[in-house]
Formats: sequence, structure tokens, C-alpha cells
Amino acid sequence: MALNLQTFKTRTGTAILFVIIMLAGLLINNWSFFVLFSIIHFGCWHEYRQLINKIYPPYVGRGLVHEYGVMVLGWCFVLWRFHNPYPIGEVTLYGLGWYLFLLLAVFLMAKEIVFKKDIDLKMVGYSVLGLLYISLSWGLMMNLRFDYWPVLNTLTISTEPGLVVVLLLIATIWINDTMAYLVGSFIGKTPLSAISPKKTWEGTLGGAIIAIVLAALLAVKITGMTLFIAFGITIIAAVMGTLGDLWESKLKRMAGVKDSGQIMPGHGGFLDRFDSLLLATPFVWLFLWIMSGMPLKLTITSIVCR
Repeated sequence: MALNLQTFKTRTGTAILFVIIMLAGLLINNWSFFVLFSIIHFGCWHEYRQLINKIYPPYVGRGLVHEYGVMVLGWCFVLWRFHNPYPIGEVTLYGLGWYLFLLLAVFLMAKEIVFKKDIDLKMVGYSVLGLLYISLSWGLMMNLRFDYWPVLNTLTISTEPGLVVVLLLIATIWINDTMAYLVGSFIGKTPLSAISPKKTWEGTLGGAIIAIVLAALLAVKITGMTLFIAFGITIIAAVMGTLGDLWESKLKRMAGVKDSGQIMPGHGGFLDRFDSLLLATPFVWLFLWIMSGMPLKLTITSIVCR
């Protein structure tokens, strides 16, 4: 009993500190948002490398340039999508991120093609998977926060629309995780998946329904968001968040570990905390992009000058 009480205290203390840090990063200003997700980006990549090393040991032995170069390449994409207007000479941070991304990508490809006797396609595949799984998600998180979304013109509060979306997305995932655990603890009987035996269909469906309805109605009431958009965001967050949790559980099972890391006592690592958000973010971005009718423009002028 004493052990359970101590575990509860540890988890509670870590959770409170985690929430404080998250809210500070999300709400202080644009730079705190960027710094927060840059730290999360590198934390997720570090743990991803450790998992892949257990799944495929040659991955980490490929060399420091590849191992850390891919991680930095992914962060350059996040920097590229950080739409900050402050220039560095004639180039904004937006343009600088693009140049760094392009140069590092070309360098890494050249290194693999020119200076290696063979190409380990499996190793390259895991690196590409990491870029898609981690860096793409956090890059699109920058877009969610800082892009202009015409579909959110109905908002009645002064807070930036992108920040409202991010807060709604995160809140839905947190509510879903909490309610799924509580509902599953009381009435859960049917296992959801062999990947995560503790999850049940009852807990998953109950948590998702509560999170979707509660978060959507609060968003409509507090921010003036339309019911359709609010339900679209919360449904995607609940469904893809659950799949993201299962995907990370699959990686951990393949690697033979319980947690991806130990950075947060009682809660695991970065991937354990952000697995749901990693998968939900690109799909919420895609939903808003489609609903806003925004064309995908990528011109030299927008890259350099924005």
C-alpha cells in the first residue's frame, strides 16, 4: 500500500510539473511555443533512436553524422514551418529553416551515396519513418499554431485561432486518456488489442465519446467555434490519438521495453507522453486545410521571404 501511495505521489507531482511546463510553453509567446516543441522534437527523436537500436542494432552504429544529422534535419523542417516574421539579414527564420533543411538533406544523401560502399535500405527506411513520424508532426504543429485558417473566422475570443486549435487538440487527448482509463477501470472487460492488453473496448469507446462531446461543446461555448469544426477536431484527436498510442506501444513491444524513456518519473518518456499528439496533429492539420479550402502553395518567393 505504501508503494502504491508513493507511486501515486510521484505520478501526481510529475503530472503537475508537466502541465505547468506545457502551459507555459504554449501560452507565453511564439518563441516559447517554438522552444517547447523543439525540446519535445529532440526528446522524441532521442527515444526513437533508442527504440530502433533495439529493433535493428546496426541503426545506431551507422555513424554520428547520420544519426544526429537526420535528427537536426527534422528540426530544420520544424524551424521552416515556424512562421516568425523577424529577419536575419535579408532572410526570415522561415527561409533560414528551408535553406538549412535543403543543404543538410543534400549533404546526408551525398554522404550515403558517395562515401558508403553500400546503402542500408532498412536503416534509411527507419530514418525516413522517424522524419514522418516525429519531425513532420511537429512541423505541422507549427502550421496549426501560426497559419491563418479561414474556417475559424467564427471565433469570438481575441486569442489567436491557431492557439485555440492546439489547445483543443491537446485537451481532447488529455480528456480521452483520462476518461478511457477511468471507464476501463470500472467497466472494461473486452481487450482492445494484443499490443496493449490493459486497454479495453469499453474504456476506449467511453473515453472517446466523453472527450469528443465534452471538448467540442466547451469549444463551441467558450470560443464560438462552429459545431462541425469542433466535432471534426475532437473526433480526429480521439481516434488518431488512440491509434498513436497503439503505434508507440507496438514500437516498444518490438524493442522489448516497457517505456520509451524515463524523463518523467511515473509517466515514461517523451514518446510515451506525446504518442497520441504525434499522430493526431497531421490529421487535424489536414482537416483544417481541406475545410479552409487552402491551396498548397510552395513558391520560391514564399520560401525565401515569408
